[in-house]
Amino acid sequence: MRVDGNSPSFWRDGRFHFITSTGDPTTAIGGSQFSFDWVGKLVVTGSDHLPMWIESAWVDEDGTVYGWYHHEPGGLCPGATLTAPRIGAVVSYDGGQSFEDLGIIVTSGEALDCKARNGYFAGGNGDFSVILDREKKYFYFFFTHYGGDVQNQGIAMARLAFEERAAPVGVVQKYFEGEWNEPGLEGRVTPVFPANVAWQREDSDSFWGAAIHWNTHLESYVILMNRSCCEPWWPQEGVYVTFNRDLTNPAGWSVPIKILAETGYHPGFYPQVIGLGAGESDSLVGEIGRLFIMGRSKWEIVFDRADQPDEQLPPVSETETRAISP
Repeated sequence: MRVDGNSPSFWRDGRFHFITSTGDPTTAIGGSQFSFDWVGKLVVTGSDHLPMWIESAWVDEDGTVYGWYHHEPGGLCPGATLTAPRIGAVVSYDGGQSFEDLGIIVTSGEALDCKARNGYFAGGNGDFSVILDREKKYFYFFFTHYGGDVQNQGIAMARLAFEERAAPVGVVQKYFEGEWNEPGLEGRVTPVFPANVAWQREDSDSFWGAAIHWNTHLESYVILMNRSCCEPWWPQEGVYVTFNRDLTNPAGWSVPIKILAETGYHPGFYPQVIGLGAGESDSLVGEIGRLFIMGRSKWEIVFDRADQPDEQLPPVSETETRAISP
C-alpha cells in the first residue's frame, strides 16, 4: 500500500482498520495492527472532491465511522500545477468500507499566490490530523496553513463540537488570537507552530503535516510533524515531536524536539505513531509504539515520563527511537 499522507486507523467489531491514500483512498482490515487479510479501494459516494486523502478517522459508539480528508482541487493556477488544499468530512455506516461525502469544512481565506515556489501549493489548508478530546466536547484539527503573510503560516488549529459531527459544514471554528472565533470556511488563524520562512519562497522553512495521538503512558497529547527546509520541493530537515496535556491551551505545546534528522538518512514525509496494544491506533498509544514514516516502520518509539510536578510543562523529558527489523 502506497502512502501519501497521514494514515488513520481504528478498531471496529474486533478488527483493525487502516486507511491510506495517494489521492484515491485504500483500506486494509485484519486481526491486528500488523496482520491484514483484506485490502481494497474505498468507495466515496456523493463527492466531487477528488482527488482526496482521508487523513483521520473516529468510530462512534453506534459503529458509525467519521473521517476527514484533504482535497486538492485542480485548475487553480493557469499554466501551473499548483493547487490549494481544503479539508472535508466523510461518514461511513458500513464499518469503514465505504463513505459518504459530507462536504468541505475548512478552507483558507487567503488569496492564491500562483507564483509560489515551494513546488506544490499556492495556498490552502491541509496536511492535517484530528483528535477527539478526552471529555468528548470537541474534535481538534491540526492543519497546515500555506497562504497569506508568513506570520500567519505554519501549523494552525480548528475545532468541531462533538454534537455537530454529523453535519459539520459551516460550524467548524478556527483558533485566532486566543479565541475560537473564526469560521472554518475562510477564517483567519493564529499558527501554533509558525513558519520561519514563507511557503511562497523557494527556501520555505516550516513545520507541517502534524499527526496527533493521546498517549496513555504520558497522560499527554503528542504530535509528530515534518519540518521542510530550505529548498524547493519540500526537502525534509527532520521529524519533530511536541507535547501538551490540554488541547484548550494552544500555547501549551512544548518546544519541538528533533527525533530523526535528514543527515545520513532522508526521514521522508508523514511521521506517525501506531500503538501496539489492543484497542490502540494512530490516535491512541502507550509507552511504546511503532514509528512509521511514509507507511513503513523501521523503529520503535519509547516515551519517557519526566520526573517533575504535574503542573510543569513539558510533561516529557525525552523520547527515544530505536531501529528494529521491519
